[in-house]
Amino acid sequence: MDVCLLYFEDCPNWKVTDRRLVAIAAEHPEVRIRRQRVETREQAEQVGFRGSPTVLVDGADAFAAPDPAGGLSCRVYPTADGLAGAPTLEQLYAALGLAQEATR
Repeated sequence: MDVCLLYFEDCPNWKVTDRRLVAIAAEHPEVRIRRQRVETREQAEQVGFRGSPTVLVDGADAFAAPDPAGGLSCRVYPTADGLAGAPTLEQLYAALGLAQEATR
């Protein structure tokens, strides 16, 4: 499974998502993580960037919403604890279609 983390450098939330994806990949070797920095609005439109961080799973936005692409801004995710700047570990497992390890 190809997971691409799209981000822009000024958003701190992509690093949280990256750490969570790395933890998942450590348990699931079929998960390959790529990181792609988005630097311009044009590039954001080309890759379907909805704000930082955006997680693409096999090319599709894992948390797609009907709203238009977000451009160079931080993205907000609804979680059980309210809005957050990154998807939770549980949300990432679900988006990747993976069972979460019992030790978590």
